Amino acid sequence: MQWLFLIIAGVFEVAWAIGLKYSYGFTKLVPSVLTILGMIASFYFLSLAMKNIPLGTAYAIWTGIGTVGTGILGIILFNESVNPIRLICIGFIVIGAIGLKLVSSQ
Repeated sequence: MQWLFLIIAGVFEVAWAIGLKYSYGFTKLVPSVLTILGMIASFYFLSLAMKNIPLGTAYAIWTGIGTVGTGILGIILFNESVNPIRLICIGFIVIGAIGLKLVSSQ
């Protein structure tokens, strides 16, 4: 169950990062409120996941999900660079997160 909480926390991490872009520096009310709610939800689910997942593993995977998710959505939503080196680096993050999951004691 903790791994599910960690994935949910990561999804909210992506949501608030994207929301931050749409809030234009917290100058737009609805995106700003949704961004703050996403931050709260992300931290809440991360805290639940950390009850049984090692700190370093949970934090690395949480930020990894956020990094990969915002990178992909940045390409899709904001027409950001699709540089092959950038995609390879995102792939390394995914490989690292999978490796951490495989070596975590549960």
